[in-house]
Amino acid sequence: QVQLVESGGGLVQPGGSLRLSCAASGFTADYYAIGWFRQAPGKEREGVSCISSRDGSTYDADSVKGRFTISRDNAKNTVYLQMNSLKPEDTALYYCATDPGTACNSWFLDSQYVHDYWGQGTQVTVSS
Repeated sequence: QVQLVESGGGLVQPGGSLRLSCAASGFTADYYAIGWFRQAPGKEREGVSCISSRDGSTYDADSVKGRFTISRDNAKNTVYLQMNSLKPEDTALYYCATDPGTACNSWFLDSQYVHDYWGQGTQVTVSS
């Protein structure tokens, strides 16, 4: 059974930085993609960034390009989301999700894509 555990959220001032972690376990597939998603109250879920386990390729939503960076540590089975230049509109509950045998691309981040496994989420609040 695949399990995902997020951590690293918190309260930060506008312009600040946070690094989120997604620790994964239970994978049996040869390859997979892991993505970060967020949902603010009253808003639709938004795909933020994803990374492929096979080649490390990434894809970022336009709203975070140049500010957020996704990376992975295969030895630790952990995916990170480095978030810089945070804005109040980045405030949301951030989740990671994954699916065996998938690749990271724009469809993986689409709100209509149904993911197999989700973490419990970590809250990010950007406020002065």
